[in-house]
Amino acid sequence: QAQDLHFSQFNHNPLFQNPANTGNFKGDYRFNAAYRSQWKSVTVPYSTILFSADNASLVKNLGLGLMFIDDVVGDGQLRTIDFMPSVSYKINLTQDGVHSIRPGVQFGLNFRELNTNALSFDSQYNGYSFNPNLPTGETFQRQKMANFTMSTGFIYEWYKSNRKTFNFGAALYNIPRQNQGFFGETVHRDLRLTVHGRGQFKVSLDWDIIPSFSLNFQGKYNELVFGSEARYILKQQKGDYKALYFGAFFRNKDASFVSVGMDYQNWFAGLSYDINMSKLVP
Repeated sequence: QAQDLHFSQFNHNPLFQNPANTGNFKGDYRFNAAYRSQWKSVTVPYSTILFSADNASLVKNLGLGLMFIDDVVGDGQLRTIDFMPSVSYKINLTQDGVHSIRPGVQFGLNFRELNTNALSFDSQYNGYSFNPNLPTGETFQRQKMANFTMSTGFIYEWYKSNRKTFNFGAALYNIPRQNQGFFGETVHRDLRLTVHGRGQFKVSLDWDIIPSFSLNFQGKYNELVFGSEARYILKQQKGDYKALYFGAFFRNKDASFVSVGMDYQNWFAGLSYDINMSKLVP
């Protein structure tokens, strides 16, 4: 009974952040990949891979996308796989397109697997030593499961220019509250509500400031992340664009993290590192 996975660079995982982000970009196609390694000091660090792709040009104002997530955690190699298509539609609130709202929906398959053979139990200690060949005394009804999952959300955007924008959105995940139990009893996955916002403002000829926040609520858990990136434009001419990013963020009662990134033409690459500030230590 735990919370969903999360990414520090939440602004750079658009389809994971909100299904309404599908197709919300300037261009025809967008491809995204992310890798997360968390808790290097535990026996088996968390490892997460995400791929997504979306289109904004097949049908006017319609965004189509697809997201794949592979997450593996713990000694039991608990694996969660999400395969989720998504769709969104842009509705202009003004004729000039400065104000718009975009609802979106995401649906697909949630797959879970647990390798119980990799786990050890007290009953396998014979009084002198640990013997992995002894019976575990545990009964798992199943080690694999697949469930339908769905999420929905919206984004409001104020777009004055490429360097003067603001958006605000909210999304609701795990709407069917799919079963996550391996012992036979039903363990519902809690609904997760995400609220997020991001602005981009020009402060000089070469510098932009990009503040943002993300709020997550799931069961008894909550998460608040806020901070800002700064972008320094190295070169901006027709067909030649380069920029650097520097960011600092704070995750309430948990960690701070710093990030760096670079735009090169139509490509962006970013790296972040979390600095633990909570009482959780090796």
